[in-house]
Amino acid sequence: MDQADYFDRFAAFYDAVYDQQAGVVEDDVAFYRELAADADGPVLEVGCGTGRVYLELLRAGIDADGIDVSSGMLEVLREKAAAEGLEPNVREADVTAFRSEREYGLVIVPFRAFLHLTTVDEQLAALERIHDALAPGGRLALNVFTPNFDVICEVYGEWEETAVALEGETYTYRTVTELVDEVEQIARIRSEVLTNDGERLFEREAPIALLSKREFDLLFRQSPFASWEVYGGFEDDALESSSQEMVWIAGP
Repeated sequence: MDQADYFDRFAAFYDAVYDQQAGVVEDDVAFYRELAADADGPVLEVGCGTGRVYLELLRAGIDADGIDVSSGMLEVLREKAAAEGLEPNVREADVTAFRSEREYGLVIVPFRAFLHLTTVDEQLAALERIHDALAPGGRLALNVFTPNFDVICEVYGEWEETAVALEGETYTYRTVTELVDEVEQIARIRSEVLTNDGERLFEREAPIALLSKREFDLLFRQSPFASWEVYGGFEDDALESSSQEMVWIAGP
């Protein structure tokens, strides 16, 4: 299953699941909204999904575009925007190959979306395409989790279940993360949605890359970016612990 199909099938449940898992990544929406408000030019969100961050930018009056590999996720975003009288400018595109006619003062890749690029070629291609889309002086901002070996040893391989309410019905959402390639440091997220009777509505899986601070530094060194910084979380703290979110900001 490719990434687009993976998210298309999950689109109807995405908001319901993550609304009930608030705190998975804390303070990211406010962080990206503030960066976008300060940007010198329009903003592009890569992996805008159903609009959890993107719609907040529109609500704040920010000139923002979005791309995502999933047409299903974008359909949900457009429906939510229409209900609020917002006018999104989003399209289906792969960050490793997209081209833009606009130049952006800021490109953001929130909620660990960069980790869905699992090869060095994909990661570098994405950085190159993003760099090409930036206006002079523009910046890239993204966040990913810091690989934590305690979590990998203690949590990976264990199913977690969440009750999800959607359109008057209650479902069980089950997910498990497994380390499937220790050499390449690739994990796989498997998810299922079950009815109250235990019927599986669908299942999905997708690989993610486990990227360390050092690997990110090497990627930026091989990219067209001239400068980059990393923080531990969204408050400009130093990155000192694997319990912190890695937040990268790069300039051309």
